[in-house]
Amino acid sequence: MKIGTSYKQHGIEGTYDVIVIGSGIGGLASAALLAKHARKRVLVLERHYTAGGFTHTFHRPGYEWDVGVHYIGQTQPKALLRRAFDEITNGALEWADMGEVYDTILIGEDRYEFRAGRENWRRRMHAYFPKETRAIDRYLELVERCVKSSQLFFAEKALPTALAAILGPAMRYPMMRLGAKSTLEVIRELTDDSRLLAVLTGQWGDYGLTPADSSFFIHALVTNHYFEGGAYPVGGASRIAQAVLPLIEAAGGKVMTLAEVDEVLVEKNTAVGVRLADGAVHRASTVISDAGVANTLGRLLPSDVASRHGLDRSLNRVEPSLAHASLYLGFKKTAEQLGLGKSNLWVYPDEDHDSNVARFLADKDAPLPVAYLSFPSAKDPDFENRHPGRATVEVVALAPYDWFQKWEDTRWKKRGAEYENLKSTLTHKMLRALYGQCPALEAELDHCELSSPLSTRHFANFANGEIYGLAHTPQRFAERWLRPKTPIRGLYLTGADICSAGVGGALFGGVLTVSSLLGKNMVKTIARRPRTAPRPAASKPREAHAA
Repeated sequence: MKIGTSYKQHGIEGTYDVIVIGSGIGGLASAALLAKHARKRVLVLERHYTAGGFTHTFHRPGYEWDVGVHYIGQTQPKALLRRAFDEITNGALEWADMGEVYDTILIGEDRYEFRAGRENWRRRMHAYFPKETRAIDRYLELVERCVKSSQLFFAEKALPTALAAILGPAMRYPMMRLGAKSTLEVIRELTDDSRLLAVLTGQWGDYGLTPADSSFFIHALVTNHYFEGGAYPVGGASRIAQAVLPLIEAAGGKVMTLAEVDEVLVEKNTAVGVRLADGAVHRASTVISDAGVANTLGRLLPSDVASRHGLDRSLNRVEPSLAHASLYLGFKKTAEQLGLGKSNLWVYPDEDHDSNVARFLADKDAPLPVAYLSFPSAKDPDFENRHPGRATVEVVALAPYDWFQKWEDTRWKKRGAEYENLKSTLTHKMLRALYGQCPALEAELDHCELSSPLSTRHFANFANGEIYGLAHTPQRFAERWLRPKTPIRGLYLTGADICSAGVGGALFGGVLTVSSLLGKNMVKTIARRPRTAPRPAASKPREAHAA
């Protein structure tokens, strides 16, 4: 189902207070909060055929798959992230809990379950590593300390420039004490047990960097995010964008698809609107970009403006995150008939994540350093209503962009035998990882389709096919310019690049942007609002979900 209004079919009429470039969750959240709290008419422009960014889904006959929402934490009724989702959807989103075990780490023949509930998680880790209980407890303390320090760290990003210059160092310092170190450095100070290190960092794919390269800050945020368990949107990932759009439209706003922005218009150091790829100009007093920092400052902003403020030099100090391949599989049986569980499976050849990735990057014939197995049809109680008698599975693996770069200017299905052979090799490896854990699936496979980093480049417009925007290194978090307000008046940034990885990080990127723009603490506003009453659980098909 396509979400939004086609620009090519309907055009853009009227005037708007704010233009948002990109309809990822950061852009949609910014638009919804401005509509709800400031009655702003917001025009959201999306280059893709449907709104939602990495929250959208795609279909093939009889099937649908998410492209970026595999599970979300902190959706319990009192959790701040749940309140934020309720705020931008008026409580229209329903969540299906994944149950007792949300992630399973598989290293060789060994299995390690991540159980919902911090104390359940602790007890389980103690049982796996009885000689390392003190290290595990200390690790949990450091994660908690890092997460608490994030409140001041992110709040500083929304402060007015002059105030941030005065208070910023003190607000950032508590986080940077740990965030300036790699995940590997911090955990190695607690334990020499390599297997424990491998298990504690078994979710590194959720933020896209191995222990030696990632900031402990992002590791702590992601680990903590799931401690109380995982959940999946009832009705599929596309329900997120569907549920946000009514708030934007209620204030006179619009979400337009197939509307690619070519340039941010700047006059006298003030953003005054955008020029679309077809040459059409649309003006507004505020422009918010959810197109990613690299795209916004390196491509959409006039080069002389970016250079005048040193933004081109700032971009050179950060790097893109890793690229990936996703294998989308369909089966003509239900998840229950196939015995599929809800827990994600992280499959590793051995315990040395960093060496495994380095070996794979150097030699594409090396074993996969990680295979992430997700079972969306098992997680979504409404899937059977939309696609009776069917099930879906996704396998995600690392796939460096430079392997595919020479085909970046070619068309889908027109890239030749060498490209197809590369995809076939990856597909075979990913299927082996799946069948090694779920052997019964091999005889039941009905549909198999691999997306390469070129798909991410095409749909998300990220130059290197990166899935997480900017890499979550210690250097990235040290960059003070990664904040909503830019040196160009009226131009703001939003999304994961100014906050952190994932749907939750991108959503709070939107919250920070609106806080900065309105001069209002939107986190406090969201936290204090009475929780929206939950909607009834889905048990029947909805028209909005028809494939």
